[in-house]
Amino acid sequence: MGAEVISFAAPLADAVRKAIPGTTGIANLKRLSGGASQETWAFEATTEGAGIPLILRRAPGGTRTQGRSGTAAGLETEAELIRLAGAAGVAVPPVRLVLGEEDGVGQGFVMDRIEGETIARKILRDAEFAEVRPKLARQCGEMLARLHRIDKAKLPPLRVSPAGAEIEQYFQTYKTHDHPHPVFELAFRWLRDNAPPDTTELTLVHGDFRHGNLMIGPDGLRAVLDWELAHVGDPMEDLAWICVNSWRFGNIDNPVGGFGKREDLFAGYEAAGGGRVDPERVKFWEVLGTLKWGVMCTTMVMAFKAGDRSVERATIGRRSSETEIDLLRLLAPRKKG
Repeated sequence: MGAEVISFAAPLADAVRKAIPGTTGIANLKRLSGGASQETWAFEATTEGAGIPLILRRAPGGTRTQGRSGTAAGLETEAELIRLAGAAGVAVPPVRLVLGEEDGVGQGFVMDRIEGETIARKILRDAEFAEVRPKLARQCGEMLARLHRIDKAKLPPLRVSPAGAEIEQYFQTYKTHDHPHPVFELAFRWLRDNAPPDTTELTLVHGDFRHGNLMIGPDGLRAVLDWELAHVGDPMEDLAWICVNSWRFGNIDNPVGGFGKREDLFAGYEAAGGGRVDPERVKFWEVLGTLKWGVMCTTMVMAFKAGDRSVERATIGRRSSETEIDLLRLLAPRKKG
């Protein structure tokens, strides 16, 4: 680890000195856990007074990549989206600099380090978040409304992925596994029969708005992180993804992230100018989101079978059965009474 830090610490310090007035160098550069597709490093920019806490988001080894299956936005695009979102009132960590080839650090960007918590277990159970938990669903709706109102004309080039394209993408991935899942087959059929019309208005979509990518403090939502799956799509996709049962972490009676109700999420969204919420479209995307996670889990199984014997692969892979139960509950809910 030490040699890896040394390899780009000096050029990173030079880049920071040029970009942030009053800085003299960097200190405490360390790799953070998490981040399967990109490197995340914490450090401070040194000044004559208190240091400035920063985050470096960097391509693995600094080498330019195409992202996950070609669907992920590049790091320069992420940085541009974060800047646009910040200007639109979305809570994001301000981007300090986007690294160029001449900087010698590799592909990436530097942003402010926001204090808070991203671990769902703590957010849903620790006493310090007790007062804010009932408010989070509405805050999430308000934040998504601001995000979806960003002028598409200002966006960098992004993939356009409406409902039909999303269904087809994950169906093709599912077929490569060559292992039948009758519940998945049922869900794909239901999704094709219930897909929103092609005339549905599309907006910027975060693509991964859920626990792990939301920085929460005792005062509420402090930052929306990890924009690599952003694309142009149906705005109801974001409202549904945070409601997928896998992101409730056991608190199944609180559909929004395990902390809130759909009604509060939708009310916050509409009050902040996000337009009218279509609950049926949200349900469609919740079914698709659940199926997507199920296919992702089976992808982990395939990786494990191919020789990647990590505990993470095996643990996530077995969760595909959970998504099958969730899909059945969505598609064939029990009648009350």
